Amino acid sequence: MATNYEKMIADLVTPLVVHPDDVAVKQLSDDGEMITMHIMVHEDDLGRVIGKNGRIANAIRTIAYASASREHKKITINIESF
Repeated sequence: MATNYEKMIADLVTPLVVHPDDVAVKQLSDDGEMITMHIMVHEDDLGRVIGKNGRIANAIRTIAYASASREHKKITINIESF
């Protein structure tokens, strides 16, 4: 059963931000073993998604890593603002 990583990550990030309409999650590549995800948020929300000392970003990555490891894959997540 394939996991929809875009939806999963968007569901984690959207409640954290002030501008939920500006959240964009894209899967850049999936070569079978490695998945690359890209999260774009409003400039004002970048700090909310990263969190103090990166704790929220690390929590999001940990959840994504656990989900990907069930499918024997690895995942990288990049967070940026626009």
